[in-house]
Parts: sequence; C-alpha cells; structure tokens
Amino acid sequence: MTYLTKDKDWWRGAVIYQIYPRSYQDLNDDGIGDLAGIVSRLPHIASLGVDGIWISPFFTSPMKDFGYDVSDYCDVDPMFGTLADFDRLIETAHAHGLKVMIDLVLSHTSDKHAWFEESRQSRDNPKADWYVWADPKPDGTVPTNWLSVFGGSSWHWDGRREQYYLHNFLVSQPDLNFHNPAVQDALLDVAGFWLKRGVDGFRLDTINFYFHDKELRDNPPLPKDQRNTLTAPAVNPYNHQLHLYDKNQPENLGFLRRLRAVMEPFDAAAVGEIGDSQRGLEILGEYTRGNDLMQMSYAFEFLAGAGLTAPYVASVFEHFDRVASEGWACWAFSNHDVVRHISRWNLTPAAARTYITLLMCLRGSACIYQGEELGLPEADVAFEDLQDPYGIEFWPKFKGRDGCRTPMVWRTDNGYGGFSNTKPWLPVPAEHLPLAAEAQEQDAGALVHHYRRAIGLRQAQVALKKGNQSAMRAEGNVLVFEREGGGETLTCVFNLSDTPADVTLPAGPRETLGEDIGSIAPRDGVVQLGPWGVSITRKA
Repeated sequence: MTYLTKDKDWWRGAVIYQIYPRSYQDLNDDGIGDLAGIVSRLPHIASLGVDGIWISPFFTSPMKDFGYDVSDYCDVDPMFGTLADFDRLIETAHAHGLKVMIDLVLSHTSDKHAWFEESRQSRDNPKADWYVWADPKPDGTVPTNWLSVFGGSSWHWDGRREQYYLHNFLVSQPDLNFHNPAVQDALLDVAGFWLKRGVDGFRLDTINFYFHDKELRDNPPLPKDQRNTLTAPAVNPYNHQLHLYDKNQPENLGFLRRLRAVMEPFDAAAVGEIGDSQRGLEILGEYTRGNDLMQMSYAFEFLAGAGLTAPYVASVFEHFDRVASEGWACWAFSNHDVVRHISRWNLTPAAARTYITLLMCLRGSACIYQGEELGLPEADVAFEDLQDPYGIEFWPKFKGRDGCRTPMVWRTDNGYGGFSNTKPWLPVPAEHLPLAAEAQEQDAGALVHHYRRAIGLRQAQVALKKGNQSAMRAEGNVLVFEREGGGETLTCVFNLSDTPADVTLPAGPRETLGEDIGSIAPRDGVVQLGPWGVSITRKA
C-alpha cells in the first residue's frame, strides 16, 4: 500500500517543500531533472524537517509551458520517467515521513490533449462542449475583451469550427468548460486516479480560473491607481482590467465541494493557487472557509516585488483577518513563477535568516521553494538561453521565470553543480556553485542549517504550527505579534531592518525560545534587537 496513514488535519501549519522537477536532479543525463532524481534527493528534503513535498507537473505534455500544458493527466511524461518511477517516489517519500502533493492543472489542457483534438473537429461531436467555444461578433472580432495572462487576447480563432476558443494562458492551452458536468466528472476521475496511487494532496493551479461567465460579458477597465503587480508584471496589459467575468465565478464553489468529497476518504488536502490582484485574500477566504471546500489557498502577498516591511506584513494580516478570518492561507516568499526572494528583496545573509524565521512563526501553512534553503539568488539568464514563453513575450522589461528555475546545485566540483553530467536545459550560474548543498553541509554557519533549526522550532511548538495569532503591530520596522496554542502564549518580535531597535514586552517572567537561531532574551522586560534581530519568548 502506498497510502500513508495520517492525521486528517496534517496540512494545518504544515511546511511544504516545492520541487520543480525539470531542475531538481537529473539521473539519466539528458539535461532535464526526473522523478528518479527526486527520489535520490529525498533524504536532503527530509533532513530539513518539512512535512511534505509539492511536485510541479510531470504529466505527459508538449512542454510549451513546461508541464502546465497537460496532454495526458494520468501518465508521466517520458522525460521524467514512468508511473513505476512515480510509485517508487511515493513509497520512498512515505518511508521518510514525507507527504506528497502533486500539481494538478485543471483549468486548461494542452491543445494536444485527446479531449481538445476531438472537441475542435466539429460543433456536434461528443466533446464539442468540453472547451469554451464562442462565435465571433458580427464583425468577426473576438467574443469578449478578455486578455490572456501571457499577452494578447484570450481568444483564438479555429477555422475547423469557425469559432473562437478561450485560452487564459498560451494559445496552446485551451480552457476547459467547467459548466459541462461531464468535464467536472472527468477531472474528478483524474484526482481519484492519483489519490489511489498514494498522493496525499494537490496543489491546484489557477484554481479561480475554472469557470467563466456564461454570458460572456466584457471585463470593465481597472483605474490606473488601482493596478498592482501581485499576479502579473506592470508591462502586461492584463493589469488594465478588473477581472469580473473571465474568472472568480461563484459556480466554482460547487466544483470545489465535489473535489473535497473525492479527497475526504484519503485524508488528502489541497492548496489552491489564487491568481487575482484585487480580491486574492477575499477569494482565499471564500475557498477555504468551513469543512467542505479547500483546506488552504496560496497567497501572493509575500511573492510580490515590494519589500517585506513590518507595516506591510501587519497590513496584509489585518486585511486577511477582515476578509478571510475563517480561511487558511499558505504563505511563501519564493516559487517557480517569481524572482527568488533573496534577489527580489536584496537580502543580506542576516535578513535571509530573519525572513525564514518569520515565515515559520506566521499563522497558516508555508511553502519553501527548492534552493531557497541554500540562499540561491535569481539567475541572470541571457536572452539566447531563455526557455520561458512568458519572458520571451515581454522581454526586456520582464525577463520571465527562467531565472528562478535554473538547476539545483548539489556540488561545487561539477560544472553543472552536480545536477547533471551533461548540459542542462537552463544554465547553472557560476555564482550558485559556492552555495551548493554539499558545501553548506560542511559549514556549521551555513543558511541550510538555519532553515532546519527554524523549521524545527515551528514543528516543536503547537502555538506556532496551529495556534491562534494576535493582531500584529508595527513599531517602526519592528513587527510584534503573539501566537497562542497548546496552553501557551508566545511573543514574536522581528526587526525587519538594519537599524537597532528596543521593544518592551508584556509584563511577566519569560522563557526565550529559539536561541539556536539567534533569538534574543529580554532584559528587564525590554528586548534589544540588533539589525535583523529576532526575539521569541514564552510566558514562564
């Protein structure tokens, strides 16, 4: 049996390690990572003390969007291995005590999927209504003003049906029609297929894109002063619309309840990715409240370009408490779609340590992205080496996502960082090699050890993992909040700047936690924080 017996609420407060399989470990020396490579590195992941892994797509795909364009939901692309390799991954991960979550891309498929190849043949075939097709306007133009996240109109003309089809991303990624119950049934069968193979849950790509407005109404313009870059770069006109009708539809809740019912017998959990620049946290609350929807949703507030100042973090949680108090967030600083946070926020080694300690103290679950435990900076990938169609489209103002997707570095004595013995699909930056895992293991002061200790502190304290969180307050650029759980109250203080600061703690005797990660003990009720100083104390 590959099924892992687990606490039904294992996901609450869990720390999940994201793997981008193309770039983790290449064992067959074709320059692309594979499932067998992931298996070989599971001891490293387990040593961090995380609860589980999330694997980005490895399904059969033409790889126009590197696996996020699926042509067969129930098989492994040969470049990554076989179903037998996946079964071995499940068995090995479970033997290490790691849950396995896989990335399900349900909103759209590849245009090479058999469903779409049938659907586009005619207007009356059995799958004719499985995708979002629409007639042109009388003048032949697109049905609505909806825009693709990857640039241009989200409609593409197909001469066979003399209709447009919807694609919220690449032209080669047609959107499925969730208004058709047969489509929902087929996708629930996909979830069941992987649950029966032993997965412990799903990361659900673009979860708020599943349904579109049946009336095909135009999106209204978004005033310039309301635009932000939470989910798309400023250069992208996608930011010029208020996305009322192309996503975020109320019918989505019904499908999510059906999906939750499929997951329940397996004690599986899901984290949904909500891509919305205006209502992201509000939708998070809608999708995760109660016990019959998704357990968690991914939040973008800490994946944006703005620095993580104390006032900003406090404002995010104030907003969260206002619009999503019954929900559960999954926080992250880096992933496969954004500039690595070491570079995005120009962090010093001290700042990098403080930020991971902060992440481990926040209420919610947490994702860490491969290589961040090594402090890898964003790679500067030359235009001629770019693979990402998003970056190629918007170059040079937006360089795409390749800079965070370069191969993991394991060794310093290999030109490809121990990732492969042949030229990888993306170059390995020379500046990454000294940060390789092997080198850091030999250095007691390396960042990877701080990650282990910070994660260990979270795992040891019920208050940090599952407890309540008080309202945050910002004293200058010092963030102060309390976590309460297991009969204990912890006071967490973070200096998110390079300027020393003093903070007065609540009255009463205190025990200092996390001294091995630099937590400062108070003196006479005052904690004196140096630059990027941290203090975590418990009422004695």
